[in-house]
Amino acid sequence: VQLVESGGDLVQPGGSLRLSCAASGFTFSRFDMSWFRQPPGKERELVGFVTKAGDSTIILDSVKGRFTISRDNAKNTVFLQMNSLKSDDTAVYYCNTRWGARPWGQGTQVTVSP
Repeated sequence: VQLVESGGDLVQPGGSLRLSCAASGFTFSRFDMSWFRQPPGKERELVGFVTKAGDSTIILDSVKGRFTISRDNAKNTVFLQMNSLKSDDTAVYYCNTRWGARPWGQGTQVTVSP
């Protein structure tokens, strides 16, 4: 099982990023997938998830209306589109199956700063 996140970067407030997570080692299309994040000095938190069929739900109130989750089952990849980024979005972002049951990847760093 391998989860490889990418797309993180340093971005100015108000900017956008699209994160990707490539999954391998399990039947990706059979699992709901989640994005999590861990801000500096804080616990990892659930951002939201996308079902096997592609329906997404954002759980984290602070990003509702700004973040969306999607997936491409043909490419075993899940995406996190982040718009109107704020400094509070600075974190390491991770993907995993719905409840975080798979081994964690290395994450991808998102830094929002002027």
